Parts: sequence; structure tokens; C-alpha cells
Amino acid sequence: MSTVPWSGPGWDDPELTRLAHRLREAHRLVAPLAAADRRRHIRHLLAITDLAKRDTALAGRRLDAFLAEFHRTPGAR
Repeated sequence: MSTVPWSGPGWDDPELTRLAHRLREAHRLVAPLAAADRRRHIRHLLAITDLAKRDTALAGRRLDAFLAEFHRTPGAR
């Protein structure tokens, strides 16, 4: 057993880090919505998160599309 404290994952992928920050920000945008809308948007974000495990670039494009649609939706923010 090591005495060195864990400092996070051993990889440093700027693309994944950027995507993670953007997904976190998207969840913050969705949080104040009404329950039904929030659930729908969170399911969409979870699908994007799952996609990021297999295809980071595609997940980034889907997140871009999600955010563009979210900002166009009246009352979304």
C-alpha cells in the first residue's frame, strides 16, 4: 500500500478534461429548470456522457448541439 495520496487519474487528456468541464457546466444550466424539463435534459446529458466513453469527438459535437438547442429554447435560462 502506497503512502502517496491519490491526486486523480493518471492520464492527462486535454480534450476529455474540456469535455468534462463543459458537461459539468451543462448540468449547472439544467439544474434550475422545472422537474419534468430537468429530467429530460439530464437524460440527454447522461447519454452524451456515456457516448464520451467511446467517442469523445462525437460527444463534443452532440454537447454543442444540446447547448445550442438549450439556449434557443424559450425559458430555458
